[in-house]
Amino acid sequence: MIVDFKLPHLGDGIHSADVIKIHVKEGEEIKLDQIVVEIETDKATVEVPSDIAGIVKKVYAKEGSKANVGEPIVGIEVDNLQSEVSAEKQEMKGEMLEVNHKSEIQEAKIEAPATDNQSLTTRSYEFRIPILGENITSAQITKVLLKVGDHVEQDQIVIEIETDKATVEVPSEVSGIVKEVKVKDGDNVAVGSVAFVLETTELRISKEEKSPITKNQPPAAELKKQPFQKVEHSHAPSVVTLPRDIVQVIVPAAPSVRKFAREIGVNVHLVKGTGANGRISIEDIKSYAKALNEQIQSGGLTAVPTGFVKESLPDFQKWGEIERQPMSNIRRKTAEHLSYAWGTIPHVTQFDKADITNLEKFRKENSEKVVEAGGKLTVTAILLKVISSAIKTFPQFNSSVDMEKNEIVYKKFVNIGVAVDTDRGLLVPVIRDVDKKNIIELSIELAAISKKARDKKLSLEEMQGGCFTISNLGGIGGTYFAPIINSPEVAILGVSKSAYEPVYIDNEFKPRLMMPLSLSYDHRIIDGADGIRFLRWVVNALENPFLLSLEG
Repeated sequence: MIVDFKLPHLGDGIHSADVIKIHVKEGEEIKLDQIVVEIETDKATVEVPSDIAGIVKKVYAKEGSKANVGEPIVGIEVDNLQSEVSAEKQEMKGEMLEVNHKSEIQEAKIEAPATDNQSLTTRSYEFRIPILGENITSAQITKVLLKVGDHVEQDQIVIEIETDKATVEVPSEVSGIVKEVKVKDGDNVAVGSVAFVLETTELRISKEEKSPITKNQPPAAELKKQPFQKVEHSHAPSVVTLPRDIVQVIVPAAPSVRKFAREIGVNVHLVKGTGANGRISIEDIKSYAKALNEQIQSGGLTAVPTGFVKESLPDFQKWGEIERQPMSNIRRKTAEHLSYAWGTIPHVTQFDKADITNLEKFRKENSEKVVEAGGKLTVTAILLKVISSAIKTFPQFNSSVDMEKNEIVYKKFVNIGVAVDTDRGLLVPVIRDVDKKNIIELSIELAAISKKARDKKLSLEEMQGGCFTISNLGGIGGTYFAPIINSPEVAILGVSKSAYEPVYIDNEFKPRLMMPLSLSYDHRIIDGADGIRFLRWVVNALENPFLLSLEG
């Protein structure tokens, strides 16, 4: 049977293209994904691969002519099964096959038409490491909560995994018996990799299961009725089941595209295609590579200043006994992110002191009221409100620098991160819409989110979207320090331990509680004069809290 290969959809508003070169001729055998024709649109030259395999019987298009979208390019003779599949694909009108990223059914088959008969069928189910967040490609297994032979219920927690800054409990999507566990505590695993295999049971309504690969192959007319039948599982998500030779086209990309992906080190199976039926183009590969590079630039790679060469560590064992321990994910991510921030942001740190004698009196007088509300009135909670007002007064402190586009991004929202010291390293949960909350509400939220950080319950979402960061080391000690900016933010406030000092007031020295402040800022967007103005505004607000009501 002859099936026409037609010019596919090329993009919004593109209805035709010029035929530059025909890559096949009559009588030639053509393979799946082989380039058939090279066309040129208004702004790009595109190689168009075939989604059909067979023998070229007729070439309709001519080099130098113009072809319309949907117009036949070549006629290809295919076998009956493939012609039925091709016809069905055209009836689907470009709908993408539904493929779940977390799991897939190992068996690939075409179901026979359903009847009133019912039967229970067991099936192997691969549980895969799910997508954990934007740009997160791997995680560490901290605890495996099942073993071979265990019965797992749907939504039961089966593994605990740790990403760069959060521990996540992962539930099973299906019920079944554990047949194989492929991970163990401490393993580093990629998103999408198989963690364990379950044997599940599903209720199937069918007269007889037939496979297109077996000798008892159903007639083509019967295949045409249901060549792409969705199988509904009792717990697992629906997936499209296909013959194994057809499953291979779920990731559609031309050989030239695959070659380009290999050359630049991109796994084509991880790229989302924007073409017809999800076909992947070279532009899709470039976009994916660019996003990957942006991930590295935002903290995925330790930065080395230009002109410097990485040096290997010496063999310390020559001088004595040593012990090596692997970096935790959090410690590694912190090192990479701060190295990038330090290597790319021109830091300036400004120092000052705030007289918080009256503020401390106010804090103690109102502390019990906040405790009754479920929070704790701390200097950090008060600083959240002060900073939210300060960055509205000085909008350049609530921005990010986009050097690629030579633009400054000004944010209209006020989300402030607070550095929390945990036994796993430094975490920075973000409190959102600080400007819309009072100090009592901020105290309650700060206490809750700090506890979540220490209990390893923070989600990734709770550590994203910050505009400014506060790092308070006053509970530990020290005088001043130079905190590193939490990129892509442009400023961070460091707070040190308060102490009583003699201050000359009204012709005499008086004991005043002084709090050291350290403001680090990005000199690309913030000048020194603006830096000290901002810090003095914060100092005045702490020394005269009514300014928040007056100017905040």
